[in-house]
Amino acid sequence: MNRTMTQEDIDLAAAGYEHLEGEKAKKATGPANGSTNVDIHEHQLPFGKLEEALGTSFDTKDPGRSYGLTEDEAAARILRDGQNILTPTKRKSALRKFLDRLLTMFNILLIVAGILEYVLLGIDFKGNFPNTYLGGILILVAFINAAIDFYQIQKSEAILASFLAMIPPSCRVVRAGTITSIPAAELVKGDVVLLRSGDKTPADLVIFSSTDLKMDNSSLTGESEPQERLPLPSGSPSRPVEAENLVFNSTLVVNGEGWGVVIRTGDHTFIGQIASLTGAETGNESPLAREIGQFVLKVSCIAVLFAVVFFVVGKAAATVTFAVSILVAFVPEGLPSVRMAKQNVLVKDLQGLTLLATDKTGTLTRNQMTVTNIWSGNKMYSAFQSNNDDEDTAKFSLDAPGMKEVVDIAALNSRVKFDNTDIPFTQRNILGDATETGLTRFAGQYLGLDYDTHISAHPKVFEVPFNSTNKWALVILNKQHSAGVLTSYIKGAPERVIAKCSTYLKDGVPESITDDFKEVYDDAYNYMASRGHRVIACAQALLPENEYPADHVFSRKEYPESNYCFVGLVSLEDPPKHGVREAIGTLRLAGIKVMMVTGDHPKTAEAISRKINLILGDTRETLSAKTGRPIEDIYEDEFSAVVVHGDDIDGLQGWQWDQIFSKQEIVFARTSPKHKLEIVQRAQALGHIVGVTGDGVNDSPALKKADLGIAMNISGSDVSKEAANMILLGMEFTTGINNQGVAEGRQIFVNLKRSIQYTLSHSTPEVIPQLLYVVLPIPLPLSAILILVIDLGFELCVALSFAWDEPETADGLMRMSPRKPVNQQSIMALKRRALRRTKTLARDFETQKPIVPSRISTLFSKLTAIFSRDYWEEMLEPSQGETLVDNQLLSYAYLEAGVIEVLGALVAYFVVFFKNGFTPADLRRAQRAGDHFTSSSPDFLNSRGQSINAESQVDALAQAQSIGTLALVFAVKARFSYPFGRRIIGNKWNFGGILAGACLGMFIIYTPPLRVVFGGSVHLSPLYWLIPCAAGVTLLVWASIRVVLMRKSVEHSRVKDIKGLMMFPTMRTMSMRSRH
Repeated sequence: MNRTMTQEDIDLAAAGYEHLEGEKAKKATGPANGSTNVDIHEHQLPFGKLEEALGTSFDTKDPGRSYGLTEDEAAARILRDGQNILTPTKRKSALRKFLDRLLTMFNILLIVAGILEYVLLGIDFKGNFPNTYLGGILILVAFINAAIDFYQIQKSEAILASFLAMIPPSCRVVRAGTITSIPAAELVKGDVVLLRSGDKTPADLVIFSSTDLKMDNSSLTGESEPQERLPLPSGSPSRPVEAENLVFNSTLVVNGEGWGVVIRTGDHTFIGQIASLTGAETGNESPLAREIGQFVLKVSCIAVLFAVVFFVVGKAAATVTFAVSILVAFVPEGLPSVRMAKQNVLVKDLQGLTLLATDKTGTLTRNQMTVTNIWSGNKMYSAFQSNNDDEDTAKFSLDAPGMKEVVDIAALNSRVKFDNTDIPFTQRNILGDATETGLTRFAGQYLGLDYDTHISAHPKVFEVPFNSTNKWALVILNKQHSAGVLTSYIKGAPERVIAKCSTYLKDGVPESITDDFKEVYDDAYNYMASRGHRVIACAQALLPENEYPADHVFSRKEYPESNYCFVGLVSLEDPPKHGVREAIGTLRLAGIKVMMVTGDHPKTAEAISRKINLILGDTRETLSAKTGRPIEDIYEDEFSAVVVHGDDIDGLQGWQWDQIFSKQEIVFARTSPKHKLEIVQRAQALGHIVGVTGDGVNDSPALKKADLGIAMNISGSDVSKEAANMILLGMEFTTGINNQGVAEGRQIFVNLKRSIQYTLSHSTPEVIPQLLYVVLPIPLPLSAILILVIDLGFELCVALSFAWDEPETADGLMRMSPRKPVNQQSIMALKRRALRRTKTLARDFETQKPIVPSRISTLFSKLTAIFSRDYWEEMLEPSQGETLVDNQLLSYAYLEAGVIEVLGALVAYFVVFFKNGFTPADLRRAQRAGDHFTSSSPDFLNSRGQSINAESQVDALAQAQSIGTLALVFAVKARFSYPFGRRIIGNKWNFGGILAGACLGMFIIYTPPLRVVFGGSVHLSPLYWLIPCAAGVTLLVWASIRVVLMRKSVEHSRVKDIKGLMMFPTMRTMSMRSRH
């Protein structure tokens, strides 16, 4: 990636990453917890007295053989002490939540408008008495809106609560000598609990056995570093918070394994006694929620501005009514009901996704490993029937040289547990990670009934468990050989294990490692890894008795770390899940970049990626191999895929990150949790809306930082679930992300946008008549109360039906680009803005580091920014994507559909008046007179010499206003296809909504008792309905023309076909009875 860059290039590439560099340099600190006054003392007791005090039994030498409590005793204790749950903290009351929804901008405007109507009663009670109904209805509408919104919130919370109930925290516990998994709420004092890396501690425990156990106590004590916990047979004299043998409820196991006995549950735990759990709702808004908020603010400002203008140009009490009419016309009262379309709380945030970073193991693959090949003594063996092996690959045999050693290492260097050891090996459920499960299943297949005997005959003397830092696991066993009684086995990442070896095993005899051997070793390693298999190296050291006698005491600082004898390589296949290939292909065709972020080897990651549509093109390395050109001669634009090793991430500069994310196919391999987090942050800095899927502890920081963190429920650790925004309960990447996620999320966005478009299209035909009433003037075409009928009658019925709209096209929206795609143009615009902001920052004269401005300085900068050129350049810069309310939507709502509807309404209005004896000129003259169209009006002499009495004037106005109301029923939503044909009748609720709205309008107009409130007329002839119908047909024709005009832009936004995409299923593979 080396190239010559100018200073301008460097500055531009670094723009947008400054905050990440600052975070790197800054060390996180946590507040020290000074709370020590807690009632916990059991950690001070020796093991014997602890068993007696708790009335339980545990085995410190072999914790797996502990007896624990009986089920009857546990049931009795749970009745006595209660469940192991913390009393929930106070949340907002239902009344507080309702008031929050009531006091939104739209509702406040409606309430103010309603109060103003009652103010008119004080000015002229008799003349403004009809406005009493209007004021009451406006205030009622505000409360109804709040109630609908409140219902949605309560429903969402109920859904989330039900999901939490479906995934109760569980833990592994020993009851009556059998290890089982139970809900953490059922734990009682005296229970024996097994903790493993990734678990959340279910209660306060005293540790009586552990191996490299480290806890994250930062939430309680503020200690940023993991704390080691170990058994202390004599107890600990320290305070609870400092005791090395005590782990606390809700703290996280970040490494190792431990066995503990429960000493406190529920509110009696450390956190229950000293911590005030908040459980507060998060205030993080999704991009869609922010856009809705901005839309509400803009429409409210426009409404207030027009209302003020009407109030200023008008006079007396009537101007208040006009101002109220404008407020009512602009505020879309039915909009909160449209939020029904967002009721699926799990998928609405997926609609804007532009990049999905997914873990490999357990997410894309089954996390069920099967041993496939073994390489030992320069020879390859096949341990699993496969059609892909070379002809010279021998079938596995336990009698072959080196195979017994491989089986021993697989069986003895293992930390798996069994749920039940009283049944045959093949029927047992294995508790452990996928790799060790696969190795144990392989070893058990050949050891058979002798498995338990073999394990018991060679007890562990010392152990160093696998962790992400070492990438290997070591065990020293009491296993006799010709030179002594102790044997050390090591297994792990091949590059780490081979570095500890000086010899290799060939035909049962150690031979020195030579360059020739390393070359053969590399070929074997590459052969295994290139097939997408996980490769584990095995080595042994036969410890001489003169250096390591049977009673030798090993420690973490003193144990054999070198001069091992390399035994062989073992490859395990973690097959892709069924359907993952098609799911990734579908996401890529939807314009979403899918990248793998894994801790596995680069070759393994690349091989799996090529099986599942994640990599189709060449990397720099594969292209070099194909063409025979040196790697440094391959240019960036010649390859489309990149595989980045975790060791290179820390040294990457800004322009290198830009190059990586410019590729269509990306894999990050051998990554640490820190790397995964940085990858997410770098992608977000370029404008990506990032989703992260994962199930392990190493995924949790990235899950928490992502715009949408998605944890897998079945295999997901408590850490990852805690960090995620969303949990796939079915563990299905294919349906959860693809079908039920992005597709449905995008359709929800489109339906919501259509609803807003339809709602806003009524603003023009509601506001223009008010303007004509003031400017010309003419009799009021639509009263404020009739506007409410439109907004709460027609709009409410029709807008509700939008929630059930189906996709217009056969492939739905899954061939369209994300609504805010990230491309070179959008990235450069983002970087230029970031660079402008960087240059305006005040800097320290000596260090040149930015000086953090004060609040007053920040406020002053915001106030003066509006007068700067940069501000307006940024504001007027064209948007790179689609927003919820964009110019296209506003153009259609206000200028296209709105104008057609207002013309239809005004034509109908003037025709009805003409049939009742009023020409447009007559209407203007009568309105200027100011004393017509009321029950006490004098007779009016029209231009044809006819005299029209007061009753006829009032009835003519009522008919004209009624027909204007019926003209606003129609809605056309076509965007991708013509608004007719089979698809247009796909949503029956659309027609039901229109019919319900029309029936409501006719009921209000033709029911005599309602005339007092709404001013309808029974004399309105149905023949006049033809005029609004003609306007509806015109709207239909225009929508068809619009589809034709926009077809090119719609086609341009479709994602092009991807060459080489494999949209057929992956092979189903055998499953294994294991739990992880």
